[in-house]
Amino acid sequence: MKKTNHVRTTGRIVRKLLPALAVAAAFGSLAMPAQAAGSVVLYTADGLENLYKDVLPAFEKQEGVKVDIVTAGSGEVVNRATVEKDSPKADVLVTLPPFIQQADQAGLLQPYQSANYKGVPAIAKASNGAWATFVNNYFSFAINPDVVKSEPKTFADLLQPDYSGKVAYSNPATAGDGMAVIILTTSLMGEDKAFDYLKKLEQSAKFHTKGTGYLDVLLSRNEISVANGDLQMDLDDAANGGLTLKPIFLAAAPGGKPTTFQLPYAIALIKNGPNQTEGKKLIDYLMSKDVQAKVPDIFGIPGRTDVPLAGKNGEAVKQAIAGVKLVPVDWNQVMAKKADWTTRWKNDVIGNSGKQLDVVKPAQ
Repeated sequence: MKKTNHVRTTGRIVRKLLPALAVAAAFGSLAMPAQAAGSVVLYTADGLENLYKDVLPAFEKQEGVKVDIVTAGSGEVVNRATVEKDSPKADVLVTLPPFIQQADQAGLLQPYQSANYKGVPAIAKASNGAWATFVNNYFSFAINPDVVKSEPKTFADLLQPDYSGKVAYSNPATAGDGMAVIILTTSLMGEDKAFDYLKKLEQSAKFHTKGTGYLDVLLSRNEISVANGDLQMDLDDAANGGLTLKPIFLAAAPGGKPTTFQLPYAIALIKNGPNQTEGKKLIDYLMSKDVQAKVPDIFGIPGRTDVPLAGKNGEAVKQAIAGVKLVPVDWNQVMAKKADWTTRWKNDVIGNSGKQLDVVKPAQ
């Protein structure tokens, strides 16, 4: 495996950013240094580090402010903002569904109709301006192709003895990609059969992680063979992170089409944030055509439909998703089910197994 410059922290792999970008890496404590004068704070789900590294220096120079970044799993950043609701420490939030809807329902977001939201389809943004799709993406699984010579094609394939102790996926309570495992299986199998399946799959599961990015590291280290993820992260980690992994999509049954759903990064203004003026400018900037045109460089899909998915990496995304069936997701229904699903997963799937649920660092 190639050497990388990854910093291992909670959530996905966090790349070392430019010195101007302060990254709060651990969420074990909710303490955070006081916001520096002339700074804007971004709480973000992990996976977009290379994009931020590329585009934020120009914003900092243009505005004369520093962007302080706190990166973790999508559920974690929302949980942190919830704890801080009465005295917000951040200005902008980037996270995955259903956690962006959770933040909106909890009153954490300030509706903001950025002029640059006009290029985002109505279905991909909140009608009240509370959030909009920033980077579009797809849920996926991933394998280590050096180890798994015969790709699993269906969900049932993961129950085979070859994968015993070699499967892991992120905790649905703390990671959007983990909740996505439940969303897709319930969509394809129905709720009861999906949880029956996940209970069977647990016999092959080694552990669960707090966020999703460490799974790519563990795949590359051959500590596991199959994990959940998302297409943008998996392609980016393989191409730019020096990790040995390959994104795949699974079918519900033999002979069926591989299936997935859209799992976008959404962006929002945090209500009563300490620097809302610069927070709004940061959202405008990240949703600008110039920045959106760079999204394909990290294997993401621009949130704006007036910006094409172009370039070599854009073509790689198109090729990866070719022939994959997309299923619609009713995020309002997911929000209604989320708490029950999380409890059912902990009770019926994990039970008294003693399985680790919040792994945050690869085994040494």
